[in-house]
Amino acid sequence: MSDSSSGSARRLQSRIRRSPLGSAVAAPVAVAIAATALGVWRLMPGVGFWDTAEFQTVPPILGTAHPTGYPTYVILGWFASAVLTPFGEAAFRMNLLSAILVGLAAGLTVDLVRRLIGSTVIAAAAGLGLAATPLVWAIATHADPHALHLLFVVAILWLLVRWDQVRMADSSRADRWLVAAAVVTGLSAGNHSLTLLLGVPIGLYVLAVEPEILRRRGFVLRCLAAFLIAGALVYLELPLRGGLIPALRAPLVYGSPSTLGGFVYVATGEQFRGGLNDPFGDLPGKAGELVGLTVQQFGVLAPLLVPAFIVTASRFPAYALLTGSAMAITCFFDSAYVNADIERYYLGPALFAWTWLAILAATVMELIVMTLPPPTVEREPGRAARRRAARRRLQYLSVVALAAVVLLGPTLADMPRRATIVDRSTDRAAQAWLDDVLAELQPNAVVLSWWSFSTPLWYAQLIERRRPDIAVIDDRTRLDEHLGELTDVIDANLATRPVYVLRFAASELDALRSRYDLTPLDAALGYNVSRVSARTAAARP
Repeated sequence: MSDSSSGSARRLQSRIRRSPLGSAVAAPVAVAIAATALGVWRLMPGVGFWDTAEFQTVPPILGTAHPTGYPTYVILGWFASAVLTPFGEAAFRMNLLSAILVGLAAGLTVDLVRRLIGSTVIAAAAGLGLAATPLVWAIATHADPHALHLLFVVAILWLLVRWDQVRMADSSRADRWLVAAAVVTGLSAGNHSLTLLLGVPIGLYVLAVEPEILRRRGFVLRCLAAFLIAGALVYLELPLRGGLIPALRAPLVYGSPSTLGGFVYVATGEQFRGGLNDPFGDLPGKAGELVGLTVQQFGVLAPLLVPAFIVTASRFPAYALLTGSAMAITCFFDSAYVNADIERYYLGPALFAWTWLAILAATVMELIVMTLPPPTVEREPGRAARRRAARRRLQYLSVVALAAVVLLGPTLADMPRRATIVDRSTDRAAQAWLDDVLAELQPNAVVLSWWSFSTPLWYAQLIERRRPDIAVIDDRTRLDEHLGELTDVIDANLATRPVYVLRFAASELDALRSRYDLTPLDAALGYNVSRVSARTAAARP
């Protein structure tokens, strides 16, 4: 069932591999640069709200992030933030890192597809198409570990395909590629737990390519150890920076990862375990939503995905088993998982889909090419023969170019709309909010904040070194430091420090108003921040 052993696929690819078009190195590099430029074109210029601000703050100070901790991303972000220092402030550098990661993913996709179909031109079209897919492009515009997740998924596919190819040529040198895939999978699991959804598909692929591998127990254990050790090494960042060694404690720590219970709580994402909502309920409705998302992301190419997968399964059955099962498992999970920005979880499926489309395009092209005479006729001498060979080669190149245009054309035609949708280049809302609010807060204030606004406040304090006198107390802080309820924190500080609250839930605000006087901040953008003061005796009910 090995893809590399398919004689028909090899014969169909032989003419393509003789094509003078492109370079195996130049094309991925060019696509990587172009994809990075797309992200930079629409890049957020500074700090954001919500998780964006957290991932702009935590990596530069090598802190610990919310579950599952994302240690691989944090470590890489710390290194990248130092390397990219000449490019601007920390928030911009972390945004830029996302553009670079998506660019690298697009570039590596080119080589992945080229290894499958042999056509550099069509592979380049697939890489560019992936980068310009709205959900992929959007991730490239701001700090987000999902950008690294996409790169890891491409790398895992590339290593597995490379393992299969080397195995067919020289089995003695193939093992190292599967071990490398295990290491990368471990690092990827240390970045995002979505990687765990690839476990079964990877196992199916390995068994399809080498069914007898289960007899090699020592090698299987070595791969498993490579996966576990790689993941464990990056996860050491959580307890080490979480305070296991007090001198190494980071200035921003989520939860209590220095304790065994706290580490398990963060690393396993325990607080999100209730995120799955009736996985088998309303399957037709979920399927309809998935079809709608597919059309939104792929446009007129969406109807081709099913035939593209069928062709992939026919030509590369092991690869189809890997990506098809990963697509099914990921989409099933995503459809039942509650998340404020669930589109990010479909990055892997978007990648799988583009490789299928490229295989379909290459197959159609190859069938057309097979109807043409060979591009050279070595036994026919003379200038006329060379002219005929040149015409045939031009016909062949025209077919290649046409396949690439058909594959990439709809994406290019839709670029203006997509650029508008993903645009973050003028998004300075968080920075403006920070400037407005910080200017109004009294010295030595306590701010009872909420996650989406706590993260930019932490960025201002820890990265920009602004207002170190302010104590930002998030809901997470209250839990970790055992501070009690909102009213407990207010009562503990109200007599000695200015206290402000930043809440949105009507029930919380009503409860606070029944006990305190709340005065909205005198700031144009700080309407959601209120000064808390003790209610006078005359005003009490």
